[in-house]
Amino acid sequence: MATVNPYLTFNGNCEDAFKFYKSVFGGEFRQISKFGDMPTQPGHEMPEEEKKRILHVSLPISKETILMGSDANLRMGEVKIGQHLSLSIGADSKEEADRVFKALSAGGKVTMPIADMFWGAYFGMLQDKYGFIWMVNYDYPKK
Repeated sequence: MATVNPYLTFNGNCEDAFKFYKSVFGGEFRQISKFGDMPTQPGHEMPEEEKKRILHVSLPISKETILMGSDANLRMGEVKIGQHLSLSIGADSKEEADRVFKALSAGGKVTMPIADMFWGAYFGMLQDKYGFIWMVNYDYPKK
């Protein structure tokens, strides 16, 4: 397995929080994208307020750790304490991602089935049988 990183979820202040974390840890954002950067799906237009929210941000804070985060999707409601921290697995292969996803979801609840995503990754989310939230990701090699 390649990495395990903390993933923080916010109620609209992710950008401010990550600017603060950047001032604390230094470095540069590896990625920062907003909900408005997602491809539009007919019948699923989002309000302008939501388009400005952070879809994903990643900030390396050490050689081994990347602090990641996003704002909650407005349609899902506010994130509550206990739901605002997830663990993100960076798998070394699609097969490893499938194995880990299946094993972690046993007795738990799949919240987003693992599948190919528009950003070029194989990704899924689940809550394990102990209530912890996991994100499993495999980044396809860049062409």
